[in-house]
Amino acid sequence: MLNPWRLRLLSQLDTLGTVRAVAQAANLSASSVSQQLAVLESETRTRLLERTGRRVRLTPAGLILARRARAILDHMDTVEAELRSLGEEPVGLVRLGSFQSAIHTLAVPAVTRLARSHPHLDVELLELEPHESIPALQVGDADLIITTPDFVEQPLGPDVDVVPLAIDPIVLVLPADHPTAGRGPVDLAACANEPWAFDIPQSYMANVAIRLCRQSGFEPRVVCRFSNYLMTLQHVEAGLSIALLPSLAVDHRYRVATRELATPVTRTITAALRRGSPPRAAVNLVLDALRHHPALPASVAPAAPDQAAGGQV
Repeated sequence: MLNPWRLRLLSQLDTLGTVRAVAQAANLSASSVSQQLAVLESETRTRLLERTGRRVRLTPAGLILARRARAILDHMDTVEAELRSLGEEPVGLVRLGSFQSAIHTLAVPAVTRLARSHPHLDVELLELEPHESIPALQVGDADLIITTPDFVEQPLGPDVDVVPLAIDPIVLVLPADHPTAGRGPVDLAACANEPWAFDIPQSYMANVAIRLCRQSGFEPRVVCRFSNYLMTLQHVEAGLSIALLPSLAVDHRYRVATRELATPVTRTITAALRRGSPPRAAVNLVLDALRHHPALPASVAPAAPDQAAGGQV
């Protein structure tokens, strides 16, 4: 009989690429992962792995089993949820991954409403940036994610269905008493000599910000890097920097001003789930709560709530 845990390790190897990456994701040693995959080969009486130099890769049979394993594991989750509910309200665990700026505006309000209306539904909220959430969804560590298909370094891929949630503009964030704080749209070239607060290197917003500054003809003078938008807002509020942030990330408890860009830049916010997995009532319930959000900021326009689209949008 196939062991679900070992199937998940094999599926993770297909997505993550190395035994070491699988070990880190599963909180195991690399030798333990290798041992479990060897047991899976014995259980299936099939050669699933082959060595190429110092690395291990999946054989054609291993690829087939790894990709079928995702459907098997999804189906097991669905059966377990059905047995628990037995015709009652949706129950079970839904793992929802979300990038930072959507957590307090989209994810937490949705989970709060669900906690009142469906007390037997458990939603585990995970802070995951797009480069983390997409692999987590593909290997089954998340059931549903809030992400953006604009993160070209980690495309969603054809095995993912997406549902549009909102369009979020990128804005310039300034100290409240900045000389240009009260004016209209800004040309970034006018900010060439300003001190800048950036996200950590290779993150979505760090890549967007450096690209926009360079397109405006200058190399930004970066004076700090934070992985937390609230720390960025505090730094800007203190008059120490300016920043480019998604509108969703601007917490109005901070005394900062925002200005639109002369050449508008937006990001698409979507929910994403694995394509072809059996529909789970609990996952659909969380998805509906995200799509019918009653209190989005005025700068963020919800997208049409009907059909999920395949692949990237």
